[in-house]
Amino acid sequence: MSAAWSAFIIVLVVANIAGCAWLLWGNRHVEIDASEKGESTGHDFDGIEELNNPLPAWWTWLFIGTIVFGIGYFILYPGFGSMPGILGWTSAGEAAANGAAAEAKYGPIYEAYLAQAIPDLLDDERALGMGRRIFVNRCAQCHGSDARGGRGYPNLTDDDWIHGGAPEAIVHTIANGRVGIMPPLGGALGGEQGVGNVVEYVLSLSGREHDAAAAAAGKPMYDGLCGICHAIDGTGNQAIGAPNLSDDVWLHGGRREDIAHAIEAGLNNQMPAHSDILTEGRVHVTAAYVLSLSRGGAVTP
Repeated sequence: MSAAWSAFIIVLVVANIAGCAWLLWGNRHVEIDASEKGESTGHDFDGIEELNNPLPAWWTWLFIGTIVFGIGYFILYPGFGSMPGILGWTSAGEAAANGAAAEAKYGPIYEAYLAQAIPDLLDDERALGMGRRIFVNRCAQCHGSDARGGRGYPNLTDDDWIHGGAPEAIVHTIANGRVGIMPPLGGALGGEQGVGNVVEYVLSLSGREHDAAAAAAGKPMYDGLCGICHAIDGTGNQAIGAPNLSDDVWLHGGRREDIAHAIEAGLNNQMPAHSDILTEGRVHVTAAYVLSLSRGGAVTP
């Protein structure tokens, strides 16, 4: 935190506490005859009149107590600008201590699972349960709590793999992340007509209804520009993350307009790396859980 921001926060805190104290002090006495009601403030709504009566004593002391508490808090804990507080406590330190305690308790369990091959963990309910909890905390935000994904996020419950479904490939994906790029080809295909022809040919690869004449016109363009990555027969290339176009699984939508947009404008996908936030053992059991899903495993315990 810069000195200017620290000074700004200090001034703001002092002004707020001083303002509350001044407000209480300025209204500490309201002289009212016990036999009469207080003076009207002029506020009247629905037959209810607001009177200038003094606060009950307990309420006043409660306000005073909050001011004293606030001053004490800023002396003991950080919050008064960049001052650390005399206790030296920080939320980051608390999180680190909790993390160290958790690692000391659960680290050996993950290390034991790391020594076992991932296929051997597919029948271990405890290991899969640990992997599921990591998945829910770290992966479900994109792939969904049911792991079925969504537009732009792969379904992990089928057996369709962009980068391969071998245990080592799944571990690599989780630990190191993936980057997928589909270049825009609208210009290279000569505009809307060329894009449309390639769309029809792509539809033909998966056996879907298509315009045969347009598909025939699109095949040479597909072979020259798209077959390099997706293969001439459209089966894709897991080594570079080029999806299989000969099945009926569509990551970004399978409508004609979806396919046309992907071809014309291109696409970018990124799977973030988790090696900095998950230990090797945690990646291992998470990979086992993901693999179990594609083999008919239950999404929930």
